[in-house]
Amino acid sequence: MPLQVEQLTFAYRGGPNILTGWDGQFEAGEMVSLTGPSGRGKSTLLYILGLMVKPLSGRVTIDGVAAYARSDAERAHLRASQFGFVFQDAALDTSRSVIDNVVESALYRGQRRRHAVSDAVSLLQKFEVNVQFNRRPGQVSGGQAQRIALCRALLGSPQYVLADEPTGNLDRETAHLVLTALRERAKAGATVLIATHDPDVVASCDRQVRL
Repeated sequence: MPLQVEQLTFAYRGGPNILTGWDGQFEAGEMVSLTGPSGRGKSTLLYILGLMVKPLSGRVTIDGVAAYARSDAERAHLRASQFGFVFQDAALDTSRSVIDNVVESALYRGQRRRHAVSDAVSLLQKFEVNVQFNRRPGQVSGGQAQRIALCRALLGSPQYVLADEPTGNLDRETAHLVLTALRERAKAGATVLIATHDPDVVASCDRQVRL
């Protein structure tokens, strides 16, 4: 299911355009790096593609259907059911346990908690998250937190995985693990987009889109 952008324009309130008339298309099964200087809109583009920030103008189409023509509730459901997000700072909810952070979106899209927890535990074990799952994110290391965030993003095998500087604060071993997992998801047919400054990440992708 292609993810397509046509004539996309966006600016934060009171500021200049970050994106102006931008076009792009991303296919199932490819891993694409988004590059460019800081402030050029890499993160913003991910937020727009992930249906979190509405553009000033232009179209975002998912499998031929205009995403922002849908209601807020429809977009929220689509975001929960089709998208996985990996943020640079992990963005875990410090008030909730590790396991609850991972299964949150699965529960929102209607998966039974027992099944969601079982799938989450399998992912946490696969990515060697060696912590008690009832701990809070503030009780784990930065590398473990990013692995937890990766599990959250991959739970449910999303069709679109959007990653914002996912290796920026990681050691080499954890960065390799994250990139390998994202590559596996692309090989399984997902569309994977990575905003990055890291030349090693760019080299690992199928193509580069520079903003």
